[in-house]
This record gives sequence, C-alpha cells and structure tokens, in this order.
Amino acid sequence: MATVFLNPVLLLFVPNASELMITLLIIVVLFGGKKIPELAKGLGKGIREFNEAKDGIKNEIEAGVKEKDKIQSPGGNTPSSNA
Repeated sequence: MATVFLNPVLLLFVPNASELMITLLIIVVLFGGKKIPELAKGLGKGIREFNEAKDGIKNEIEAGVKEKDKIQSPGGNTPSSNA
C-alpha cells in the first residue's frame, strides 16, 4: 500500500468548497449570467488550441526522433557510407 505524504505548506494554497463558492459568486456578480457562457466558450477554445499545438509539437519531435533513428540505423543509408 502506497503512502502519500502531503506537504502542509502546500495545503494552505488549496481552496476549499466555501472559497470556491465565493469565487463563483464573485464571477457571476462581475460578469453577469449572460457573459459566463461566452467566457466558458472562450476558455474551452483556448484550451483546445493549446492541446492541438502541444500535440503538433509532440508529433514533430517524435517524427524527428524516428527519422534520426532511421538514418542512424546499421542497415540504413548513412551519408558516410555513400561516400
């Protein structure tokens, strides 16, 4: 059985239920009920774009590693073996 040790200092920064409710109430008061769906839509779009960019970079790195491995493989055509 794994034991999880929590740093007591970090627990000071974790919001509890009442703090979350107060935060949500402040958001509703500041932005109004009609603006919240627009804010959520914008936030969702931003998260989606971030994830797409992250996946694109990950795919480029993986393709580069595969290409490098293919070039450096013993049976592959390396520039030094063609000369």
